[in-house]
Amino acid sequence: MTTATYTVKGMTCGHCVSSVKEEVGEVAGVTRVEVDLATGLVTVESEGPVDAAAVTAAVEEAGYEVVDR
Repeated sequence: MTTATYTVKGMTCGHCVSSVKEEVGEVAGVTRVEVDLATGLVTVESEGPVDAAAVTAAVEEAGYEVVDR
C-alpha cells in the first residue's frame, strides 16, 4: 500500500471535503481518501503509486488548489 499527502488550499466546509474526496476517489488506483478540513491535508491511499498529476487534476476539478505535496 502507498500513502501520499497533499496540502489543499480553499476548502472551507464539509461540502468542500466531500467534493475533494469524491473527485480524488475516482483517480485510478486510489483506495481511500481522508481529508482534514482544519489543516487542508488530503491523504491518499492506493495499492501502488498514483500519478500525482492525476490527483492534482482531481483536486482542481473539485475547485481547489494543491499547494504542497
